[in-house]
Amino acid sequence: MIKGGLQNGMSITVCGRVLPNADRFNVNLQQGSETVALHVNPRYASWLGPGYVVHNTRQYGKWGWEERKVETPFPKGQTFSLQILVTQASYKISANGKPFSEYKHRIAFSDVDRMCVVGKVELSLVSFHYAATVPYKTIIHGGLQPGKGIIIQGIISPQAKRVVFSLRHKAGIVLYYSPCFDKKLVVCNSCRNGKWDIEEHSQLMPFERGQAFQVTICCSPRNFEVFVNGEQTHTYRHRYTNLAEIDVLEVSGDVQLNFVQP
Repeated sequence: MIKGGLQNGMSITVCGRVLPNADRFNVNLQQGSETVALHVNPRYASWLGPGYVVHNTRQYGKWGWEERKVETPFPKGQTFSLQILVTQASYKISANGKPFSEYKHRIAFSDVDRMCVVGKVELSLVSFHYAATVPYKTIIHGGLQPGKGIIIQGIISPQAKRVVFSLRHKAGIVLYYSPCFDKKLVVCNSCRNGKWDIEEHSQLMPFERGQAFQVTICCSPRNFEVFVNGEQTHTYRHRYTNLAEIDVLEVSGDVQLNFVQP
């Protein structure tokens, strides 16, 4: 059951493993036991390659027209992560950190009151996340260390000018990572004792206005490695090396946050 039903900006994460002998499984967002607002249905048939995914809606006892993606990010025998983001117009579906599909609402999402998973799949996690208030600030308990990853999911505002992701400690900002949409570039920098260092600019802009995103910041011994929607986009060499003291994450700007794992 989904307490209070779905809300705009809410996200759902489903993690698990597809069984090696799977023929299909499905993840449904439902109203009651009969009405299906969103049907995410990976299928496996040898004549169509490794598999495909069907989206559909069921109401009044009948299925509607199928929307198919003739590819699958859910291989047999492999683990997966599925994210469903609820927006005013559609469900935005990501798999393994990458955007996969978009399904426009045929039934009001506010009527959905439960989720159902059926088929040859093992589940390890099902979680529901609500939009967070921006500016956003949270503690990174224990600070950073090599191998630590931070995950941020949300939606860039349609008229966005700038978004800022910051990692900091008590004396300054160690990573300032900022997509600037008006300048069409990404700025990286550090601030020590109130003074900014030299900016690093990148013309690679992996964000789009009005679109969902997932940012993963991975801490390695020498660098911060930034992944956007599953693709590595930026590397920023540490200018402050006492990683354990880096214990605060901040997000600000023209963005809606749906999920943060510090």
